[in-house]
Amino acid sequence: MNRRGTRIALLFAAFIFLAATFSFFPAATNAQQQAQPSPPSTTSQVQGYTLSPAQEAQAIAYARARHELYFFDVAYGLLLLIFLLQLRVAAKFRDIATRVADNSFVQTVVFVPLLLLTIDILSLPTAIWSHRLAVRYQQSIEGWGSWLLDWAKGEAVEAAIGVVLAWILYAVIRRSPRRWWLFFWIAAVPLIILGAVAEPLIVEPLFFKFTPLASSQPHLAERIESVVKRAGLEIPQDRMFVMNASSKLKSVNAYASGLGATKRVVVWDTSLMRMTEDEILFVFGHEMGHYVLGHVRNGILFSCGVLLIFLFLAYRLLHWMLLRWGERWAIRAADDLASLPVLILLATVFSFLFTPVSNAYSRHLEHQADQYGLEVIHGLVPNAPVVAAHAFQVLGEVDLEEPHPSAAVKIWFYNHPPLDERMRFAQTYDPWSQGRAPEFVK
Repeated sequence: MNRRGTRIALLFAAFIFLAATFSFFPAATNAQQQAQPSPPSTTSQVQGYTLSPAQEAQAIAYARARHELYFFDVAYGLLLLIFLLQLRVAAKFRDIATRVADNSFVQTVVFVPLLLLTIDILSLPTAIWSHRLAVRYQQSIEGWGSWLLDWAKGEAVEAAIGVVLAWILYAVIRRSPRRWWLFFWIAAVPLIILGAVAEPLIVEPLFFKFTPLASSQPHLAERIESVVKRAGLEIPQDRMFVMNASSKLKSVNAYASGLGATKRVVVWDTSLMRMTEDEILFVFGHEMGHYVLGHVRNGILFSCGVLLIFLFLAYRLLHWMLLRWGERWAIRAADDLASLPVLILLATVFSFLFTPVSNAYSRHLEHQADQYGLEVIHGLVPNAPVVAAHAFQVLGEVDLEEPHPSAAVKIWFYNHPPLDERMRFAQTYDPWSQGRAPEFVK
């Protein structure tokens, strides 16, 4: 699924953060086809994440290509928005919408899909470039027909969310020109929570098929139950799923999503193919850490705080930009639908500048989940530190993660700790031998 967080700035940023955070494996990498790995040795531990010279060269080349694409995409997106504003495209779409109907909601239904589809069609070159990279480095098996269908589904979801958000936003701006940033934030918070609840039920099944874990892996489901009991929890088997990632991807992955009654843990079928059962238990323990430690809730709170900051800044900057360029762009006022591209532009800049902060917070949560995973399988999985370290090694080999990213790359691109750090922590974290109680699983 393509990420279009900056297209609908005010709510998508929260969804993107949640989706990127609660994943066992870094979301930016995919996988190289490999056979089922051999079980880790019980007599020696992996000392650090390494690749063969050929694999390392390929991983570095792929990482550099993705990084270059990322910066190009941001710059291209900003220039595209400025171009559309200069040509008064949004103003023309607004005029079309006002000719269709006098009702503000109908106008929004006409305007928002026109604007978003225009932006995304003009952004197709970078989206195609991204998929070509995945295919070139043997990261994806998805054909162009399936990819285009997924793109169209993403457009439909984006348009539906965008219409609702834009209608609420501009209704609030018209009612309270000076406090709209606060009142819209108050309205957006329950929408963020609703989105977190509904996303696993509505959005995820549009792109992949989900089946109960117990149906295909009954023995693994039983072992997972023992881990759940160890944590003192009740996670019913009807909340454990396998996703058919192998229909499109070669990646290995697992993640937690949902909130309340829709909270669930999902393991990709590619992980089941390429990892041992003990390693899957560690993966599950990591995901249960997100489940138990309230990371979805914390992520929502974090996103709401970030959203409030952005809305206040957007209120101040939008007023200034319209005073300076509003006439040139044919934007009448802040409550004019044609001002939406300006808000999207501001969101793009804000999201770009805020990336190191959101990544740092995400790395913190992922480290906690790694620690929880080690604690919850301690005593249930033989040689748990070795198993966890080997799972990380498998991840790196399959997902082509570069072994030694620079500090700048880590800060800007890593929403998970680098694999070498995760492996070394897995091997050295041992409060039991030191007579200390573990932090999370007593």
